[in-house]
Amino acid sequence: MSEDRLTTEEKALNINLTSDIYGCFAEIGAGQEVAANFFKAGGSSGTIAFTRSAYDMKVSDSMYGAASRYVCEERLETMLTAEYDSLKAILPTKNKEARFFAFCNTVEALNYHKTNQGHGWIGIRFQRTLGGRSNDIILHVKLHDNSHKSQQESLGILGVNLIHAAFFHCTDMDDFITSLVMRLPRDKMEIDMLRFSGPDFEDIDNRVVALNLVKRGITDATMFDLAKNVLQPATALYKKHILLMRGRFRPVTKVHIDMIEQGKKAFLAEKGIKEENLEVVFELTLKDLTADGKISVKDFMDRAELLGSLGYTVMISNYLKHYKMVEYLSSISRGKLIGVIVGIYNLNTIFDERYYDNLPGGLLEAFGRGFGHAVKMYVYPAINVEDGALYDLSNIKLPNHLYSLLQFMQDNGKISALKEYDQSLLHIMSDDVLSKIKMGAAHWEDDVPYEVVQAIKFFELFGYHKN
Repeated sequence: MSEDRLTTEEKALNINLTSDIYGCFAEIGAGQEVAANFFKAGGSSGTIAFTRSAYDMKVSDSMYGAASRYVCEERLETMLTAEYDSLKAILPTKNKEARFFAFCNTVEALNYHKTNQGHGWIGIRFQRTLGGRSNDIILHVKLHDNSHKSQQESLGILGVNLIHAAFFHCTDMDDFITSLVMRLPRDKMEIDMLRFSGPDFEDIDNRVVALNLVKRGITDATMFDLAKNVLQPATALYKKHILLMRGRFRPVTKVHIDMIEQGKKAFLAEKGIKEENLEVVFELTLKDLTADGKISVKDFMDRAELLGSLGYTVMISNYLKHYKMVEYLSSISRGKLIGVIVGIYNLNTIFDERYYDNLPGGLLEAFGRGFGHAVKMYVYPAINVEDGALYDLSNIKLPNHLYSLLQFMQDNGKISALKEYDQSLLHIMSDDVLSKIKMGAAHWEDDVPYEVVQAIKFFELFGYHKN
C-alpha cells in the first residue's frame, strides 16, 4: 500500500512486523499515546523492549536527574541518552540482530482551564544499520487542538509517523517531512523545529530543513544561529528582549551594519535593556527568498552564510506584514520589549492603507495589533531618490490624514528616529551592489563589510566569479 494511504495503525504494524527494529519508549506528561498505538496494532512483542512514563515530577527526577524545566530540549536529550544506554546495557546481545531505538517525549498538553499553549519536545535515537552508530532526530511541536484528548491523539499519530519515517524515509528529506506530518494538518499542530544529527546525517544542512518547514507552511517561523544550529524560537528567545531587523540582505552591506549598530545603541538606552538579556535577530521572509516565483535554496544559503559570518542569529518566516511578525514575537517575549529597526521607505509601506485591505479594521487594526504590545520601532533615514536630500521622519511623505497618527505614535514612544547614523553610507543600496557583483564591476567591495567581501569571493556567492 502507498505511503499516503497508510493509517497510523498500519504504520505501527509495519514497524512491529519488521524483525530487526527493536526499542523502548519513555513518555512524560501528556505524550502517553505513542507506545499505546504500537500495542494496539498487534505484534508488538518483537518490537518493544519496555515502556516508561514518569508522570510525577519526583519520579522523573529520580530517573533523569533534577530539572528546573521539564518540557524542554535539555530534558528530552537526557531522556534519550538514559533510555538508549539502558536498552544497550540490558540486552547487549540483542543489538547483534536488531537496530535499536529509543523514542522519548516530554509534553505539556492543554490544561483543564485552557489557559496554556500545548507544546512538547519529541525525539528518537536510533540505528539506521545493524550495529551502526546512533543518530538523533529531535523536533518541537506546538499543539493547536482545542481539547486535551485531541492533543493526545495527535501526539500519538506524530510519534508513530516519526518512528516510521526514521526507519523508512530518511534518504529523502521531502519524503521524510511528508511522512512526518501525515494526517496532521496545520490546524492540529505546528512543527517549528526539526533537527537531524549523527553519522548518517552528516550531509544534511538543518538550515535547509528549517527553510522547508516554513516553505511548506508547517510552521510560520524558525531560527538558527551562527554555528548553523537550528533553534526553537520560544526557547532561544526565552526571557529575552528582542531587537529585530527585517530585510533582504542580498547582500549584507555597510548600511545594514550601521542600522543594526545604531539601532542596538538606541535600544540599549531604553530602561531595563542590558546586553546580556538582548537577542539581535535578522529576519528573512519567504517573499524575500523568492526568485522567479520559486524559493531559491542556494540564494537562501548564500545569505545565511553571510549573516552567520557576521555572528547574527537568523530567522526565516512567512510573516510578510510587520504586525504579524510583532504579534508572533510578543507571544514569545511575554512582556519583554521588542525593538524593530526599519528604513524610512519601509515605514512608508507600513503606513500604506492598501496594505491592510484584508483586515476589517484596516490600518488602525494593524497598528493596534502591531504596536499594542511592548514594541518600539526605530527608523533609519535614507537619501531621497528624487532630489538627493536627506529623507527621515521630519519630512516623511504621508497622506495628510495620517500625520496625526504618526505624531501619536512618536508621542507615545512607539516610533522614534535614529539620531545617529553614518551619512556617508546612505547611498548604498543592496540591488546596486548585487548588480556590480554580477557584472564584475569594480568598487563593490567598498560598500560591503570586510567579512562579507571575503565570504563572497571565497564561496563565489551572488554570481561572483574569480578572474
